[in-house]
Amino acid sequence: MLKRTQLMASAAVMFALTVPAYAENGADAVIATVNGVDITMGHMIVVRSGLPDQYRDLPDEVLFTGILDQLIQQAVLAQAAGDDTPLRVRLALENERRSLMAAEHMDGVLESAVTEDAVQAAYDAAYAGAAPEMEFDASHILVESEEEAKELVTALEGGADFAELAKEKSTGPSGPRGGALGWFGKGMMVPEFETAVVEMEVGAISAPIKTQFGWHVIKLNETRSKDAPKLEDVREEIEQQVRMETVESYIGKLTDSATITRKTDAEVDASQIKDLSLLEK
Repeated sequence: MLKRTQLMASAAVMFALTVPAYAENGADAVIATVNGVDITMGHMIVVRSGLPDQYRDLPDEVLFTGILDQLIQQAVLAQAAGDDTPLRVRLALENERRSLMAAEHMDGVLESAVTEDAVQAAYDAAYAGAAPEMEFDASHILVESEEEAKELVTALEGGADFAELAKEKSTGPSGPRGGALGWFGKGMMVPEFETAVVEMEVGAISAPIKTQFGWHVIKLNETRSKDAPKLEDVREEIEQQVRMETVESYIGKLTDSATITRKTDAEVDASQIKDLSLLEK
């Protein structure tokens, strides 16, 4: 009978045999070599990171094979092209490197810029101390002519039901709802309509109002005060604002301190920008 230590040793050997023996790990690990040129895991990671979502969701084994095949094929084609890099390719590589380096650097700047203090400060600047905004609940009847609108005002002053008239007469999409527009704030309606609503008392009926859509008769149903949103409700918007301001400020400082010479479109034939034949020289 085997001793306990022998059994354990045998089990360890069997276990070791069932565990895949992976090659060197890390971005520098060489996955393939094409005529002496290495393709590394890092190359494959970069390719995968640039794939659309539907492809990145494929099983790792499928992506591994597909990406490696692609890189090998590109390698043999690039080697077959030789060392004489065409001008358009060289310029494209320069543009791509410049773009990638700029984006990489800006990502680092933004990572340290979007802090809780910066977000709070931006929120306070936008909303702290701001007067509550008014919101309006109104209904309207839209018709084509001023004469029709005047007839509607007369009927309403005589006791006609606004909602029923809207259902019967309005040419607007809110007609079937009795002309109800729901709640809206400043800037959400065309200027002529908004001005009329702001000046109305609750329950009042307007005189005919002309806009680009036709003639309106408006009823102001109710008003309310809208308080500033909470930070958590607008955090995404505020963070994006901080990012945009950081980018603009940082690039502005770098540009102002750089030595830059540039020509205007008056000094250069701007039509050349679309002349691909210039890249063939």
